[in-house]
Amino acid sequence: MTTLREPESHSSRDTAMRASRASTQQPQHRANVGNSERAVSVAAGGILALEGLARRSLPGLLIAGVGGAMLYRGISGHCHLYGTLGIDTNDEKTPEEAISKRGIHVEQAFLINRSPEDLYRYWRNFENLPRIMSHLESVRVIEERHSHWVAKAPRLAGGSVEWDAEITRDEPNKAIAWRSLPGSQVDTVGQIRFSPGLGDRGTEVHVFMDYVPPAGRLGHWVATLFGEAPRRQMRDDLRNFKRMMETGEILTVAGQPRGTCTGTGKRQEQ
Repeated sequence: MTTLREPESHSSRDTAMRASRASTQQPQHRANVGNSERAVSVAAGGILALEGLARRSLPGLLIAGVGGAMLYRGISGHCHLYGTLGIDTNDEKTPEEAISKRGIHVEQAFLINRSPEDLYRYWRNFENLPRIMSHLESVRVIEERHSHWVAKAPRLAGGSVEWDAEITRDEPNKAIAWRSLPGSQVDTVGQIRFSPGLGDRGTEVHVFMDYVPPAGRLGHWVATLFGEAPRRQMRDDLRNFKRMMETGEILTVAGQPRGTCTGTGKRQEQ
């Protein structure tokens, strides 16, 4: 006597297949943030999150949200923005390649009515630069090719950042190139070129820079949120350089009276 078996139910088999497909379709977020950047992201994210929550306001919630995103990228090692842009700082080669790959590019040019020799001589003494760059607190020359830099930063990022830099190319009266040393709070490479203007019209000064702020491109966005726009900053710095070299001073309204429509005013403090 032959025993007939009922057809096997497909429900359990279909459920298993759907679960298998779902598991394979889930995005696999591999690490795309380098170790040093992850450490900075955790530190900065914690500061932003606490500061934002302490404000108990809508802008505070925005700041706390940014801090939470930075904490996530630091702990997980994955940045969604990097993934969208195809950036991976977890597999870096030379410092220059790493900075160029993940850096923010800034470029500006100005025509200054002075000779390339004069402009090169002033810029080559890096301790002159805080006079024309408002974001620099100090530059200390250590020896011929190395120097220590301190720059202002948003208060939430600690108020200042420091790095050591070395000159990688020095062509008298023509060009200077530099890079920050490993372990710096800001990774940067850049150069300035001095080219005679057409028709004996002074010198064209061209500055190129790639930099990676603390916490990478997300840190760049946070800095911009707090008013630190690097392209505008560089343009203002070159304008100050032009004024210093052409007139010997940088014009400012600090210390001058501020007039009103009634003819009265208050003195701007230094």
